Amino acid sequence: MDFLPVLPDHEALDCRLPARQTVPVVVASPHSGSLYPADFLEQAIVPLSALRRAEDAFVDELFAAAPALGMPFLAARFPRSYVDANREPYELDPGMFEGPLPRPLNHRTTRVAAGLGMIPRVAASGEAIYRGRVPAETIEYRLESCWRPYHQTLSQLVENTYSSFGGALLIDAHSMPSSVSGFGSRDREQRVDIVLGDNHGEACASELVATAERWFRARGLRVVRNQPYAGGFTTQRYGRPALARHTLQIEINRALYMDEARHERLPVAGVFAQLITGLLEEMGRQALETLLPRPLAAE
Repeated sequence: MDFLPVLPDHEALDCRLPARQTVPVVVASPHSGSLYPADFLEQAIVPLSALRRAEDAFVDELFAAAPALGMPFLAARFPRSYVDANREPYELDPGMFEGPLPRPLNHRTTRVAAGLGMIPRVAASGEAIYRGRVPAETIEYRLESCWRPYHQTLSQLVENTYSSFGGALLIDAHSMPSSVSGFGSRDREQRVDIVLGDNHGEACASELVATAERWFRARGLRVVRNQPYAGGFTTQRYGRPALARHTLQIEINRALYMDEARHERLPVAGVFAQLITGLLEEMGRQALETLLPRPLAAE
């Protein structure tokens, strides 16, 4: 069987392939990158600590067992505040840029209005990132050096998986600030630990979402679906159940595994990573059962 090539050695990517893929699952982390280009830091008027609040810090470590479980794993090395791989390629605020734009920009989205386009205008704190306007040629440079390699590789991993198994599940791994919508509440009944995003039922088979929900709930974690995160560009682009391609976004409350103020792992981070490893094993089993084509019954 012929497979599409991937880019495991691209400098913008951390792509880890299993010795042999044994389950129809791909794991991706678009927001855990922490390599900040020097010229970007020179342009920024906010400190590095403010930029780092946008990271899904350590999520790549939580899901790092994927290759050993027979699943390809992809993470962006570039930080979210530099390029957000979970946005459309030209989902940008034209007012950010100086000079001729490469093409019309998709600026009429709530994300762009909030300053959170493919090249974010503001940090997680809401402060402006840049001293002034950014040269327009920055758009194509960051697309070519970061966004396109990431999605080219992710698309190839998903299609290779589909070619091998007849179906594919993409697990899009994220984390969320504990402060979002009261997520950091000390009241256990108000705290949300996990948000499962399937684009309101449009991106993933219900059996797969239910499996993840049962797994987390059985371990005492409070789970909700699609609120406040139903999924971004990745979920919408790759989640095509009618084409046997499914995507499930998983958002993890950062307070479960890290000290958000210090940007450090908690002592329980290793234990939580083991929990995620167990989840991946369970999702692999369920994906084999749900996604593999059934043989036709003998007449």
